[in-house]
Amino acid sequence: MKRLTLILIVIWIAVTAGAAIKIDKTEPAFWWSGMKNSELQILLYGPNIAPAQVATATPGVRVTKVVPAESPNYLFVYLDLKEAKAGFIDLKLIRGKEKKTIRYELKARTVDPESRRGFTTSDVLYLVMPDRFANGNPANDNLKMRYVTVNTDRADPNARHGGDMAGIEQHLDYISDLGVTAIWLNPVLENDMPGGSYHGYATTDYYNIDPRFGSNADYIRLIEKTHQKGMKVVMDMIFNHCGSEHIWMKDKPFADWFNFPDKYVQTNHAKNVNYDPYCAEYDKKKMFDGWFVETMPDLNQRNPHLARYLIQNSIWWVEYAGIDAIRQDTYPYADYRMMADWAKELMTEYPNFNMVGEAWLNYSPATSYWQSKSTLNKTGETYLKTVMDFPLTGIAHDAFHKETDWDNGLARIYEHLALDFIYPDVKNLLVFLENHDTDRFLTDMPKDNAVFKQAYTFLLTSRGIPQLYYGAEILMNGTKKESDGWVRRDFPGGWPGDATNAFVASGRTAQQNDAFDFLRKLLNWRKGNDVIAKGSLKHFAPRNGIYVYLREFGNKKVLVMLNGKSTDNKTSTEQYTEAIGSATRGRDVLTGRMVSLVGEIALSPRESLVLEIE
Repeated sequence: MKRLTLILIVIWIAVTAGAAIKIDKTEPAFWWSGMKNSELQILLYGPNIAPAQVATATPGVRVTKVVPAESPNYLFVYLDLKEAKAGFIDLKLIRGKEKKTIRYELKARTVDPESRRGFTTSDVLYLVMPDRFANGNPANDNLKMRYVTVNTDRADPNARHGGDMAGIEQHLDYISDLGVTAIWLNPVLENDMPGGSYHGYATTDYYNIDPRFGSNADYIRLIEKTHQKGMKVVMDMIFNHCGSEHIWMKDKPFADWFNFPDKYVQTNHAKNVNYDPYCAEYDKKKMFDGWFVETMPDLNQRNPHLARYLIQNSIWWVEYAGIDAIRQDTYPYADYRMMADWAKELMTEYPNFNMVGEAWLNYSPATSYWQSKSTLNKTGETYLKTVMDFPLTGIAHDAFHKETDWDNGLARIYEHLALDFIYPDVKNLLVFLENHDTDRFLTDMPKDNAVFKQAYTFLLTSRGIPQLYYGAEILMNGTKKESDGWVRRDFPGGWPGDATNAFVASGRTAQQNDAFDFLRKLLNWRKGNDVIAKGSLKHFAPRNGIYVYLREFGNKKVLVMLNGKSTDNKTSTEQYTEAIGSATRGRDVLTGRMVSLVGEIALSPRESLVLEIE
């Protein structure tokens, strides 16, 4: 049997060697001249392409190395483009007697890389799960994919529901009017997967938008229209894993392209192994090399060709689509050194860019470890500009819903912010009350909006870069229950025939309109407001359940007062003299009324005041 198998392999090689050279895929499909890193990796995929030799006579272009993969169907070609000009590169492939010339386009850069500015404290991100926001093109709901066809079923929280980029584009006015300044889309790349593919976190093609969301051209148009409305776009990327239906799983380029390539081994999710001085090597391997879930095989970023592929992919989307920032998924799970190289190269190419890494950790020191220039990190520079304040999210769910005393309620927020000394750059913290992976901040529809308003008053007036989750403005609520789908419900009115349309005031209840109008007023007040974006922060220890803090920039001051009790309350202004100074009154941004800063200030149950001090 072994002899017969060997004969068949020899015959197959002989046949394919004599066949014309065929290339099924070239990644990236094109590149740009004038990049700071002049190296370009081109991945060629086609039957028995690995034995081919590659040369070029194009002026300014040099082939530095040609690496055949262990699979006969992949070839990695590395070029030096330091002297290259925009135009076409002729790559000559030679395999035995067969020859083929590829014309590879090198585009001219049209945007100054320093003008690409990521999100800052001036921004508020609006997180959208495309499949659940709005269905603007029902024709793409049930497309036949390469491997699987998954029909929409809105009754199933884990199925595709049909939302797409056309739906987002059709509601850009709604998002812009709300007052946010950036849109973060959950992953939009192809997820040709049999189940759960709606969320986008199981990539099967790193260079193409999932056709059920639209095309690459649709994505670019959405970004351009978003930019025209003065908003930015954040692209969600995943380097730790891909989808099990990716061609790499069916035809592995190298044996070490995946961790545990022969069988599924579950990660232990022990993210603390990155900094734990006592951790066992066994736990490290399970953490870094284990798979997130069985349908998301773990990529081995230690393979240098895979690492280069992923880094280039990020740069390609910045140049090609004009994205403004990147949110990188499952940050601590991927190879530490490779992720540092990724962040460093992006920030070198685009000095004013921004990216945020998802490090879901429960304590501030652990979060600080991942931010660039952290003094707590003894492993090495991460070059990661922004980190996510997950500890605040966990605290906030209790702090705002419970009565305030010294050990509970808003006192926990106060104590959490007191730890900010551990961050090298506290302004580059992404702060949020909920996202697509957590329970909604409102687990049920509230009886009134007081707690909702207080929580979002804090979020939008404290330090960091705020992020809202779609539907927060209309009081969308729920818990994950038995699946994440329960916190990823459809936005009402996003589908033809929906019973209600919450995109318009007439389709919202009075309570929803109250919440929407509140957030809209606060968000639009925050927009362009340097006191909040750039101002210093001073806070006072909660007294009698009242938490007070000052934002100050130049000669402008904003005093925020939060009553953490569900009863009428009051506080003396004497204890806040260093914040108030000689001022005698302030205008409440939320209601427009003037508030005296002399003597005592009375606050109704759970009341929030945002006072511009005069």
